[in-house]
Amino acid sequence: MLLIDALYINDGGGKTMLDYLISKLEEQNIDCFYLLDDRIKNDLYQIKSSNKIIFVRASLWNRYLFYIKNKNSFKTVFCLANIPPNIKMNCNSITYFHSTLYIDLSTDNSFVDKIKIKLKRFILKKFLKNSDYWFVQTDLIKKSFNIKFNVDKNITLVKPFYPPMGKSNDIFKKEAFVYLYVSIATAHKNHKRLIESFCEFYDKHDKGKLRITVGQEFVEVLKLVESKIKLGYPIENLGYIERDELLKYYQTSEYFVFPSLTESFGLGLIEAIENGCKIIGADLPYTYAVCKPSIVFDPYSVESIVSAFEATLENNIGESKSLIKDMINDVTNFIK
Repeated sequence: MLLIDALYINDGGGKTMLDYLISKLEEQNIDCFYLLDDRIKNDLYQIKSSNKIIFVRASLWNRYLFYIKNKNSFKTVFCLANIPPNIKMNCNSITYFHSTLYIDLSTDNSFVDKIKIKLKRFILKKFLKNSDYWFVQTDLIKKSFNIKFNVDKNITLVKPFYPPMGKSNDIFKKEAFVYLYVSIATAHKNHKRLIESFCEFYDKHDKGKLRITVGQEFVEVLKLVESKIKLGYPIENLGYIERDELLKYYQTSEYFVFPSLTESFGLGLIEAIENGCKIIGADLPYTYAVCKPSIVFDPYSVESIVSAFEATLENNIGESKSLIKDMINDVTNFIK
């Protein structure tokens, strides 16, 4: 039996990958046991009667108890949330590493967040040898991960996977000078600089609309957004939105702006290109690892981001190009 360990995964790109993986595994003749975070227990997963799914409060202790109890229960373990099993299992263990914060802390993270990340990094190092293989999303992450944690490059495999956006029966028209940013609003996602930059751009040119997806849990960023909207800036906050509903926003937005300070993948970049958006991306290695953007900027500089917005006022902005392909079939064939 295959164990899918997705404790700690409950939102963002990790949740998107988890949902996609489960849907693909359920299409195949594979016996699966899903260990999931109880924060997503209300999600309706359709699994075969021969498979099992449990929701557990995410903690090191609960995870340890599970592995001790089930040390000999599985043929393969696939951990999706960066951390290998707490113990060395009597089977193949594969870990999907997809968080660059373990490698390079963003300067914008708070002191408390930095302490939490350093603790997670310590835990990762402690359990490192409990994983027989590592999956990563790009060659860039493979190189950085191998150097940071001294992991053999031969057991680190580049296997990105992501779900297609699906198709719409509606025909949408691109709205000129509409800039979309799909992301949760944690500190390294850089919403504050983006919002300040857009407002400065709008003050100068009286043009454009910024669409963002800031959920209610990000109180500080939400207050900033609401204050700017009250001042008359054309900012549309979609809040948390289901992936299927995002399609029309990708298809109606001319540009996709991505100011994140660190990423392992940047799923939104791929989704945006697939839906005809031109990418305004951070001039950082992760951007070039997954796409050829139309415009780039220094994500630490408000002035540079404003200049990137201004560049869109010119004619003949080139199209963006994706450099990544979905390898879900390789992933499922390897772990089954």
